[in-house]
Amino acid sequence: MAVDTQQIIDAAEKLGQMLSEHPAVVRYQQAQKAVAEDAEANRLLQEFDRTLEQLARQEHAGMQVTDAQRQQLEALQSRIVSHIKVKNLNLAQVEFIDLLRRVNQTIQKPLAPAQQQQGGQQSPPAAGPRLATY
Repeated sequence: MAVDTQQIIDAAEKLGQMLSEHPAVVRYQQAQKAVAEDAEANRLLQEFDRTLEQLARQEHAGMQVTDAQRQQLEALQSRIVSHIKVKNLNLAQVEFIDLLRRVNQTIQKPLAPAQQQQGGQQSPPAAGPRLATY
């Protein structure tokens, strides 16, 4: 039976709704909100971003990053990852990404060549159009 695009979109919307109610997604959203509402966590993250941008500009200008600057960035990174709300966000993010990975793998299973599903060697991808540049 052929399936039309709208049926796929409808199923995707249902899947999206189910995902939005999954405990891993709810925890991730709550952890994001907790970090966003925490002044100290935001200050640390903004300071890290500023420092990283400054070092990138410095390297782009041909100047080397000093050991002191590297240590300062590492110390700031340590303070960030030890912040309880950021730590909770990282854990929730890992769980969320794992859920999405598992869903994506499940969606892709029927799309894999039959040989691969039976444990055989994966066949090379079909050749697509070739673009020539002059």
